[in-house]
Amino acid sequence: MLEVSDKAGEAIKQILAGKEGPNTIRIMLNQGGCCGGPSLGMALDGPQENDETFNEKGVTFLINKELFDEVKPISIDFIESAMGAGFMVQSALPHNDGGCGSGSCSC
Repeated sequence: MLEVSDKAGEAIKQILAGKEGPNTIRIMLNQGGCCGGPSLGMALDGPQENDETFNEKGVTFLINKELFDEVKPISIDFIESAMGAGFMVQSALPHNDGGCGSGSCSC
């Protein structure tokens, strides 16, 4: 399952408006550093043979079928705060504490 908030759908459509090239959003695995661990991110990309395709809030999303099976369900929201604005992609992807309990990273 892929769930996209209304706010995220509108923000993505605004970004895509007038852009040339792929107008589909790929959900992908970002390999984090020593502290963050892997996370999901988004990028503009075209479809691939092994993709699962979702149409949510008027936007087409792509994700590798194997990755989707590992991390589903996925939810996407658009967050605005005093520190800025951006997309939040949440899933069942396990979080890695990364050995940074002291608040610093020695990598």
